Amino acid sequence: MASPLEEIEFLALSANRVDVLELLAEDEYTRSELAHETGASQATLGRILGDFDERSWITRDGSRYRATATGRLVAEGVTDLRTILETEGKLRDVVDYLPTRGLAFDLRHLADATITKPSQTRPNAPVQRLLALLEDADEVRAFSHAFNEQTLQVVRERTTAGEVTFRGVFSRYAIEALTDDSALRRQLRDLLAADETAVRVGRDDVPLAVMIVDDVVYLLVRDDHGVLRASIEIDDPTVRSWANDRFDEYWEDSESLTVDALESMDDG
Repeated sequence: MASPLEEIEFLALSANRVDVLELLAEDEYTRSELAHETGASQATLGRILGDFDERSWITRDGSRYRATATGRLVAEGVTDLRTILETEGKLRDVVDYLPTRGLAFDLRHLADATITKPSQTRPNAPVQRLLALLEDADEVRAFSHAFNEQTLQVVRERTTAGEVTFRGVFSRYAIEALTDDSALRRQLRDLLAADETAVRVGRDDVPLAVMIVDDVVYLLVRDDHGVLRASIEIDDPTVRSWANDRFDEYWEDSESLTVDALESMDDG
């Protein structure tokens, strides 16, 4: 009997083997149907099906083939490994900046994430992508250690126009950074005065930068020097549940920021 590593190598050396096994794990197929689905020749399929039969991964009923229970088990493992490696490849350039200790979900849930990175021609691409989402949003919730000028401007314009509801929890130093600038302080005051707005200041630091834009979770990731390295955008129920739970935790452990409270900070 071949070793597990030898069996992995056997599958990995042929994309057709993987495709055929995954297909047969889902349904029954004839050889002609498998050829249509995979593009493999009849000769290639003959060898593959013979190899699978020797391993008891498939069974045959007339002209139709399907996976056995152990064949489905192997197919599930291959599919999982492929998903893991595809996700790893997607995250490879940003993994050093991911706040993994704060992400209490399996990274496999980021398999379908859209990752936007700065480039020489578009150095602000991650923020621009967020702004595009905010322009079409109906509901926005945020918990973050930062509240940049562009995001503040879009949120202020849309909340004061009654176009979006906004609730946010921010680190105290994020709010103080806005109040230190007179123009940004005025924008923040307008935002707080809007009917569709509630902003709170975290009692402790908020180590993440997350926005829940309708059903999409949006993370901005930075390096140790605060330089923006990427954004991660994902519409996944598990990630959304994590983000909602974290938002609720930060919301409960924070203090309301009102126009009066902001003016008191100004006076101070």
